Amino acid sequence: MRAVAKTSKQKVTVTWAEAPAEHDYPSAESFLRLIAEPAQVQACLILLAEAPTTHQAAKDILRASRLPLLPSTDPEVAKDLKKVSLQTPLSPILLVRGDIAEGRPLQIADGYHRVCASYQLDEDTSIPCRLVTLPAAAATPPESGHAP
Repeated sequence: MRAVAKTSKQKVTVTWAEAPAEHDYPSAESFLRLIAEPAQVQACLILLAEAPTTHQAAKDILRASRLPLLPSTDPEVAKDLKKVSLQTPLSPILLVRGDIAEGRPLQIADGYHRVCASYQLDEDTSIPCRLVTLPAAAATPPESGHAP
């Protein structure tokens, strides 16, 4: 899968893998554990693995996530830009949908540096991604120190 990213100098072709790399899921899990309950994380990982791949513009992903654009000098962004120049396929990114009513932004569970590298080439770069909605947390009664 290829996406053409325009720069002021020349067109750059970003090559994308068909599916996320296996190591992307543990990376996503590590991040998601910081913002979600364990059961939600596991359900989210299953949903991400099964979700169809869609495409979103780099600029829209950054805007929805409310994350800053990392510079091309960031070591991980630079590594991804080098992969692009070598025509090494980049892995699709893993996203968890935000909630506009709750003010929760889109979460880039894995692939933030790839988004920034793609944006550096062209803000309109079409990025393949897996997008899921965070499952609702199971309601659990608050713990009390008293036996019934």
